[in-house]
Amino acid sequence: MKIKTKLRLGFGFLFAVVLFFGALSMFYINEIAKSSRVILKDNYETLRYVREMRKVLDQNPLRLDEKSISRFNIYLAKEKGNITEPGEQSAVNELAAAFNALNAPSIPETTLMADQRHVRAALLQIEVLNMQAIVRKNDAAQKSVEKTTVLLAFAGTFTFLVLFSFSVNFPGFISGPLQKLQDGIAEISRQNYSARLDLPQHDEFADVANAFNSMAGRLKDWENSNLASVLSDKRRIEAIIGKMRDAIIGVAEKGEILFINPAAKEILNLEEKMPEGKQISEISKHNDLLTMIINEQASNKPLKIVVNGKELHFVLETHEVSVPNLSGNNPEGINYAVQPAGKVYILRNITEFKELDEAKTNFIATISHELKTPISSIKMSLKLMQDERVGSLNREQQQLLEHIKDDSERLLKITSELLDLSQVETGNILLNFVPADPSQIVNYAIEAVRFQAEQKQVQLVVNADKDLPKVQVDVEKTAWVLVNFLSNALRYSPERSKVVIDVNQIGTEVEFAVTDFGKGIDEQFQKRLFDRYFQVPTDGQNKSGSGLGLAISKNFIEVQQGKIGLRSALGEGSRFYFRLPGVPA
Repeated sequence: MKIKTKLRLGFGFLFAVVLFFGALSMFYINEIAKSSRVILKDNYETLRYVREMRKVLDQNPLRLDEKSISRFNIYLAKEKGNITEPGEQSAVNELAAAFNALNAPSIPETTLMADQRHVRAALLQIEVLNMQAIVRKNDAAQKSVEKTTVLLAFAGTFTFLVLFSFSVNFPGFISGPLQKLQDGIAEISRQNYSARLDLPQHDEFADVANAFNSMAGRLKDWENSNLASVLSDKRRIEAIIGKMRDAIIGVAEKGEILFINPAAKEILNLEEKMPEGKQISEISKHNDLLTMIINEQASNKPLKIVVNGKELHFVLETHEVSVPNLSGNNPEGINYAVQPAGKVYILRNITEFKELDEAKTNFIATISHELKTPISSIKMSLKLMQDERVGSLNREQQQLLEHIKDDSERLLKITSELLDLSQVETGNILLNFVPADPSQIVNYAIEAVRFQAEQKQVQLVVNADKDLPKVQVDVEKTAWVLVNFLSNALRYSPERSKVVIDVNQIGTEVEFAVTDFGKGIDEQFQKRLFDRYFQVPTDGQNKSGSGLGLAISKNFIEVQQGKIGLRSALGEGSRFYFRLPGVPA
């Protein structure tokens, strides 16, 4: 039966029940109305006739005249035609006989009063019969009303129970299959493709159930057909991860270890354990290295780990894993709705690169150290050649010597920077921390570049706050950084300009800043300015350096727990600064 037919039958049944109750009510109301009409019409008319006949007797003297007799006979005739009660006919006959005797012409005066009493007695008897009939019929009508009320109450109760049962049960014909369909869809969403719907009715819901079962069967077949390929892909991925030299650990969202390759087991000394499926927090309680990994304490620096008696170097990488949110309660599309699925920790083996970097650093340090001696000899020879006691030089020779001297000094500066860089990279840099007055560092740097500033007629302006706290630093290394800032500022400043040195207290730190008013630095180069060997492209008017000064400056400041940075814009100059923690008073 179709759903439309069910609805029509249901609402038709409701209409029939309401119509039945309405018809029953109308029938009994009509019966009550009939009883009321009988009382009002018949008996009331008789009482009115009796009242009018008694009025004739009351208003006229005995020996009634023709007019009074005629009037009495009129109402008597009406009463004869309105006899409805048992005994009323004999009473009417007695009334007629008594009235005739009262009006007989030969009746003596002595019997008039007796005849009148007979007439009045007959009227009273008729009146009593009709009054009793009224009472009786009223009782009967009352009983009929009570009976009708009881019947209507039973009919109303029956109708209410029918309608209530219908309202409770009939929606189940609709909501029941819908609920089953909803439960089936929920099972499919939980990837339970074995769920089936059993709806024996022959309606649209049965068609939907058949379609649902067909869909679930196809999904089940699809799952079975893809399970083998999924398992194959899983084994292939596990084989690839197992052969990698890098240590890889996969952790689910709730902390359960999903996979861990042999390299990670060897590094973490978990060879004889089976950590898969266990909580990583439980295993890390007895493994400091694993605790450091999951807390990401070594994410910004290389790790040196001894494995089988050999020092290996690793870098920790952490990757959040997200998967499409297929829970069904996300209103967004699958491409945009994702949920976290866990993390992957990778200890990337950089031992080979670390060894190559150390070899490079040692090579540069050796070459730089070896080059300092011949460069110093060249500078000494140049100084002797420029001494007039050796012999005078012509103008062209003097210019050549100046160029050789500039190149020698530049080469010596590069070798010194390479030596400093090699010390930083190998960790052999030695710092002598002492409480130093910021003005001492500024004066030291200004004296170092004063000759260079005078050559370009650049004014050095110092703006320093009063009562600056001392800084716990290596004075020589910090002054070297400030000298590097000033040298760069003087190199790119136009002649007869100025360079401003600001020394300010910012919170608990002291900031040293050098501001020039040159052409500025393009924004695309600013992020790489502190990288090693990076040089901003020049227009050929200024000689570029080695690209190491700012990189070494950054290492010097950061190793002293400071911060370094710049702000620059094309056409507005540049401001290089570093901040160092102040010494509490």
